[in-house]
Amino acid sequence: MRAVRSPAFAGQFYPAGGDICRRMIAELLPPDTPPAGPGAIVPHAGWVYSGETAALGISAVGAWHPDVIVVFGAAHGHDRNAASLFGSGAWRTALGEVEVDEQVATELSRCAHITACEDVHFGEHSIEVQLPIIQYLMPAVRIVPISVPPGPHAAAVGQFCGRVAKESAVRVAFLGSTDLTHYGPVFWFEPHGHGEAGIRWAKEVNDRRFVGLIQSCAAEAVVAEAATHHNACGAGAVAATMAAMRELGATRYVELRHTCSAEVMRLGERDPLNSVGYEAGVFLYPE
Repeated sequence: MRAVRSPAFAGQFYPAGGDICRRMIAELLPPDTPPAGPGAIVPHAGWVYSGETAALGISAVGAWHPDVIVVFGAAHGHDRNAASLFGSGAWRTALGEVEVDEQVATELSRCAHITACEDVHFGEHSIEVQLPIIQYLMPAVRIVPISVPPGPHAAAVGQFCGRVAKESAVRVAFLGSTDLTHYGPVFWFEPHGHGEAGIRWAKEVNDRRFVGLIQSCAAEAVVAEAATHHNACGAGAVAATMAAMRELGATRYVELRHTCSAEVMRLGERDPLNSVGYEAGVFLYPE
């Protein structure tokens, strides 16, 4: 039976209706196309908070004109695999179905650290929230969704996927999905105080530690960094994306935007006590 993953977070993280989804995406897209590259880092919060940032990263990959996008997702729930592959069928969104590229997925499933496991994807939002934007920008693109928990094999997963992409007859791009520091009382994380000062530290210091490792292409270091400093929920996805980029030779990372939910909330004249960091950037080939 053909597996179809129905949307689980439509109406929560982003609009459930197709028309309103399209209108919102059109508003989220950057006025100018960012540099085109075969991989990007994107956030996965609700679109009202991180949608503009995510749209930047997805636009950069879209400008590279891939046939297939491997989407490495964070694992917020229980996933005991080193990486969990959704290897066939389709994912349904308000904009229709986006097909899984079963040929590329089959090649990726040969990795010793990748397990075919559809179940872990049904309650996870980190890949789902990217898909309507991907569909809007690239209606014909196919996907390979892979959940990558922050474990010791995350970079090896990405390296294998990059090798497959390099040898593939189709253009394969990568997205790595993570949010950054979750700061404030609702997250039980306030090592630098309550309110404005702590939120500023989270963005300007703690987030930047993690982003700095992306910029230095230190794929093997990001999982330990996030475990120690609590500055990324999708460190496994980031490590996999970085290692795939290194395998493809695209080691230059250009940051497109770094923001946080507190900055967005202040636009609504609210004084937030909690904040989550968001990063978008694109990997480019050396000049």
